[in-house]
Amino acid sequence: MAQAMKIAIVDDEKDMRQSISQWLALSGFDTETFSSAEDALKSVGADYPGVVVSDIKMPGMDGMQFLKRLMSVDSGLPVIMITGHGDVPMAVEAMRVGAFDFLEKPFNPDRMTELAKKATSSRRLTLDNRALRRELGDGTTLMKKLVGSSPVMERLREDILDLGQADGHVLIDGETGTGKTLVAHALHAVGANPGRKFVVFSCASLDEENLGKRLFGPMEEGGQIQLVEEARGGTLVLEDIDALPQAVQGRLLNWINDQGTPPETRIFAISNLRQQGKSCEDVLRPDLYYRLASMKITLPPLRARGEDVLTLFQRFAEQYADEYGCDAPEIGAQEAAQLLQAPWPGNIRQVINVAERAVLQNRRGTGTIASLLMAEDEAAQPAMTTEGKPLKEYVEAFERMLIDNTMRRHKGSIAAVMEELCLPRRTLNEKMAKYGLQRADYL
Repeated sequence: MAQAMKIAIVDDEKDMRQSISQWLALSGFDTETFSSAEDALKSVGADYPGVVVSDIKMPGMDGMQFLKRLMSVDSGLPVIMITGHGDVPMAVEAMRVGAFDFLEKPFNPDRMTELAKKATSSRRLTLDNRALRRELGDGTTLMKKLVGSSPVMERLREDILDLGQADGHVLIDGETGTGKTLVAHALHAVGANPGRKFVVFSCASLDEENLGKRLFGPMEEGGQIQLVEEARGGTLVLEDIDALPQAVQGRLLNWINDQGTPPETRIFAISNLRQQGKSCEDVLRPDLYYRLASMKITLPPLRARGEDVLTLFQRFAEQYADEYGCDAPEIGAQEAAQLLQAPWPGNIRQVINVAERAVLQNRRGTGTIASLLMAEDEAAQPAMTTEGKPLKEYVEAFERMLIDNTMRRHKGSIAAVMEELCLPRRTLNEKMAKYGLQRADYL
């Protein structure tokens, strides 16, 4: 759910700050008022979940001093300055210091609302990006995003921990939608220097001439810095490495060779060719391929991950249910079997789409999961299945999902789970041990 934005109104004139607060409150904003900059600084700091509206002329710390203090604490905080008649030069100086915009008294209230909307939208984007950067820099958080208890996922997490600590380049391949870029983030985050630069670029985004310039230069005056310099000392992720033209492959190989061993900048090369029945080895020059593939990770398709699909579907469904303010659909034995049998050509990305649509149709009280799976492939027949599995496997997968969901809903309360599932303590303990479920994970 989106974070609610606040507006801090700072003005020594009581009538002015109250009138601004009232108008913005009527426009749907959450406001708080302060009679001085000193008071405001006690509440408005780095990552403040909102924006600031401040008068320039105030006793004690004036608006300009206040603005400079705010910019030193959080340069991404939008501050709207209010100026009196004749203070426009000061307002221009405020913009130079870092103010978001300014209003000259007497100002149009609708203009205030318009600026507040723009400022809060900008602030929300800034905070979301910061949260994402923190998350991508946290190896523990990222590893938790690699959901699944299947043997192939256990091996994948082990490979990430091992290769993340290494120095060499890594080739990451797998079908579309399996989470290759997420794995690249995780490799960087669990490495020895997760705080170093992390740059992601798609080799399919530009033509040959511009691709070479973007990677290695020379760039036009005043243009972007070349990617090899932008990522220097960190990690350069090259998505769609198989789209790299031969000439650019040669330049990349020379750049890699010039770095020496260990390389100053690691390359994580990502390929989607596996889905097309090919590999990077088929399209990259051999010397480049073997430099990039000295370490390799192949992500498993969802159809090879067994009951992980139930865990993923339930997690995404709960997230969307929270976002849309409704209940997640209940998964019975038949629905669990249908999810397990589906081939999932779009892998995790497809599960996300189906989970969201399942939540929306559950909110309306119509539709089934089977119909959603059918809609994902117009050519599919009602029994859209992969290779069949023994009934015992379906039963066990459903049983594990049911216990897992109930444990999470009751936050690890064994008594509550026993009562809801009508299981004696010993039976519940045996089943949790069988499925690798630990009470501590739910507390």
